[in-house]
Amino acid sequence: MQVIVLGAGLLGITTAYFLRQQGHEVTVIDRQAAAAAETSFANGGQISVSHAEPWANPGAPLKVLKWLGREDAPLLFRLRADMRQWLWGLQFLRECTPARTRHNIEQIVRLGTYSRQTLQALRSELGLAYDQRTQGILHFYTSTQEFDSAEAPAAQMRELGCDRRVISADEAVRLEPALRHIRPQLAGATYTAEDESGDAQRFTRELAARCRAEGVQFLMSHNVTALREAGGEIDHVEVTDDEGRFRRFKADAYVLAMGSFSPLLAAPLGIRLPIYPAKGYSVTMPVKDSSMAHQVSLTDDELKLVFSRLTTPPSANGPGTDRLRIAGTAELNGYDRDLNRVRCEAIVKRTEALFPGAGDTAQAQFWTGLRPATPSNVPIIGRSKVGRLFLNTGHGTLGWTHACGSGKSLARIVSGLAPEVDFAFTGLPARRVAPRGGAVVGAPS
Repeated sequence: MQVIVLGAGLLGITTAYFLRQQGHEVTVIDRQAAAAAETSFANGGQISVSHAEPWANPGAPLKVLKWLGREDAPLLFRLRADMRQWLWGLQFLRECTPARTRHNIEQIVRLGTYSRQTLQALRSELGLAYDQRTQGILHFYTSTQEFDSAEAPAAQMRELGCDRRVISADEAVRLEPALRHIRPQLAGATYTAEDESGDAQRFTRELAARCRAEGVQFLMSHNVTALREAGGEIDHVEVTDDEGRFRRFKADAYVLAMGSFSPLLAAPLGIRLPIYPAKGYSVTMPVKDSSMAHQVSLTDDELKLVFSRLTTPPSANGPGTDRLRIAGTAELNGYDRDLNRVRCEAIVKRTEALFPGAGDTAQAQFWTGLRPATPSNVPIIGRSKVGRLFLNTGHGTLGWTHACGSGKSLARIVSGLAPEVDFAFTGLPARRVAPRGGAVVGAPS
């Protein structure tokens, strides 16, 4: 089949790669000049199955109320005259019940575990290098209340096969000596040894290069303006190229993987995607004092920040780099992408408080991107109600974690094959599958 993938971020490129492996002729269309130039550009760097507790959980409503009006709040609803924002907020509140939280954790862990395995296999097969570290992810807590509330989600994750262990403050410092500076404030931690980190942009561009080598076509600097329907299915996609010329492209199937912009293209087709842009921030700075900088990827659950160390070894192409990437927070403010200096400086301040002198703050680079957030944090992957249109979007803060598993699963769905993971795919009957290599233990329901 001829398949057009709309979007050249993590989700679009992984989908394109696995579609090509299934034997399809693939074309990727994106408005940017290069892959991973927007939301995948400078994210937190974590492949974190352990980050499965959604923003919408029983403790969230009170926190959101407490944070209202605070420019440095981890989750900031900047209320607007925007019906989509208000509807999304109401759906978010409905997802905050204990039952919905448990259900959503289950979906997120299943997809995350499968995706991490898929990434590891792909890395081994292709020899990809993207500043990866396989030292696990450590969630640390400086609030006893927050630490205590983490135990139940961690227990559920362990039941689902994600070994997120609850550990003491002393063990946390043993695993990551850079935490010694705040040892008196540490209430405890959790540690997931199987989780990883790495540069999502570098990975995406490396994989895009492999896609080109395999025959995938790229139409970059082409802005997608509309999907046109005829007879209950997509007939063609309309774009404008870098010179402003109008063009149409036809295919046998279309994949919508345009992140926060997916709902805008889907709405004229009568598809209401529960996705709203959640603006996230990141800071990247060179390592200044290696003895103070962390080696293990870290998560500060209280302030919703993640810390990764991205080290590129010296090579024939350059001397190498060693840098810190700190990312997080979410601001619901429509499609605004202006950098809020207060929020940027809050991230730097927290980093300095935790790891004084570790990074060169004078050379800090700030970035913001629009995460495509669903109220549940569960992405939308599968068939749409419009013929020949498939969806791979709504991954929120876990696009890097879920990218490879989502891309491979959607490629199988487009090819008429069953996904290998038990997940609530859109437009498919619910099904139960055994772990990879096992027998099917359930049937469609």
